[in-house]
Amino acid sequence: MSLFWLRLAVAFYAVGLVDSILTLLRRETGLFRIALPLFQIGAVLHFVSIVEHSVALRHLAANNFFETASLCALLFALVFLFIHWRYEFDGLSVFVFPLVFLMTLIGSMGTPVSGWADPRVRDAWLLAHILLVLIGYAGLVISAGAAVFYLLQERRLKRKQPLSPVWPAFAADRLPPLETLDTLITRSMSVGFVAITLAVVAGSTWAFIESGTRWIAEAKIAVSLVTWGFYLLMMFLRLSAGWRGRKAAVLALTVVGFAALTWAAHVGLRPLLER
Repeated sequence: MSLFWLRLAVAFYAVGLVDSILTLLRRETGLFRIALPLFQIGAVLHFVSIVEHSVALRHLAANNFFETASLCALLFALVFLFIHWRYEFDGLSVFVFPLVFLMTLIGSMGTPVSGWADPRVRDAWLLAHILLVLIGYAGLVISAGAAVFYLLQERRLKRKQPLSPVWPAFAADRLPPLETLDTLITRSMSVGFVAITLAVVAGSTWAFIESGTRWIAEAKIAVSLVTWGFYLLMMFLRLSAGWRGRKAAVLALTVVGFAALTWAAHVGLRPLLER
């Protein structure tokens, strides 16, 4: 039953994930009024799951990575609920809702399930994961390109002259305004983050069904989760702390660097180095 309560909590937490996604894409959403009470219900079910499992074990359920991830997710949820009750910091939900959802989802994968009932579903699920990754990387590449142009345009405007002898004035004048570039960075990073988040969820679920609990031990999975966590932090700083302009441009390039590291981890650099 503890696993049932935990997976039910994941379902309630998923509404918070949807709210975060809509907030990033639309900036304003009325779903938070529904997502918050459902998040609270999820936290209660999560607490019941851990207590029930700990009683069965006769000690705190923190024996492995999955149980520890679940316990940490509950602590994050409780801290957020306290901060929201005390300070009404709604903006923190953009960071907490996806984090708690993903950590709880991973925590619920500590018990293997039966394999794919239909190979076509397996292939379709994997294809959806790949397409989401490609969309996310496209958003990152666009944001990186806009970030480079933003830094170049900002430098040109500060110096009031062409960037270099090989960059003529008429070409520099064709660069979009800083405000346009900043908007492009924001939108492309938001779309990229949403796609990458859904790709991580789809990929984690696919790997769990495909190989049971062994999937979490792969180094490329760890790199992907760390990259996603860093991406989440960057989006939170941009949305809540108001990181724009030069900070946003550097931020976009940093995220692209982490994404490149994730790609290298999945593709594998050893065969290239051995050539």
